This record gives sequence, C-alpha cells and structure tokens, in this order.
Amino acid sequence: MNSHHIRGFSLIELMVAVVIVGILAAVAVPSYRSHVIKGSRAAAQTELMQLASVQEKIYLNSSAYACNAIATAYNGSSTGGLGVSASNDGKYTFTLSACATNTYSIKAAPTTGTTQVGNGCLVIQENGLRQWFEGSDNCTGTATAW
Repeated sequence: MNSHHIRGFSLIELMVAVVIVGILAAVAVPSYRSHVIKGSRAAAQTELMQLASVQEKIYLNSSAYACNAIATAYNGSSTGGLGVSASNDGKYTFTLSACATNTYSIKAAPTTGTTQVGNGCLVIQENGLRQWFEGSDNCTGTATAW
C-alpha cells in the first residue's frame, strides 16, 4: 500500500484564514479606538478634579482662587497658577477661564491632532458643576454632567 500524505495548506484554506482575520480586525479596531478615547477622557476628568482640589487649597490659603494663566507656577496662593497646561497624556489642553475672586472655571479641550478631537470638551467649576460638551471641542452647545 502506498500511504502518501500531503502536508501544508491549500491556497483556499489560506485565503479563508486571511478573510477571517480581516473581518475580526475590522470589528476590533474601531472598538479599541472607542475605548482609548473614553479612557483618555476619564483621565482628563480625573486631572480636572485634581486641579479643582488644588484651587480649593489655594482658596483656603488666600481666600481667593488662582486666576493667573493656568501654566503659571504653583505657589500655594492666589498670586500663582496651577502649574499645568495640558493633561499628562497630552490629549487635552487646560485653560482657566471665567475666573474671579470667588469663582473659577477650568476647561479641558482636546489638543489639535490627537484622537480626542471631536469628542468634546470638559469643564469644572468652583461650585462642583462638571460638564461634558459632547462633540463640541470649544465648549458650546448642550452639556451633560460627567
């Protein structure tokens, strides 16, 4: 008896495997990107909360909030700043606006050229109001709480 076995893959088997991998990639990549965007937004929210906490410490020390440029060095008083200008991952740019002795508003807008562009900006205020302007990178329009 002649028992001759052919080893290897046929071209059709190889093409089926390639198609299956392509379909899986087409489904997985957008889902992964969505999770990365949500994760970066959550990180920016955490950083905004930390900046609000720093503002409250400054208020306790000086009876006023820091109203200088947000990137001005932090010195623990209202004459300084918060010492930051962007999120740790660089995907959001922070600005301090609508600032007065007893009020402040810190905005986190997506940095141009990052995956966050088009996802919307985040705002936190001295009264605890936290807003997400979904789809509006310049903080206009309808906001939802985060």
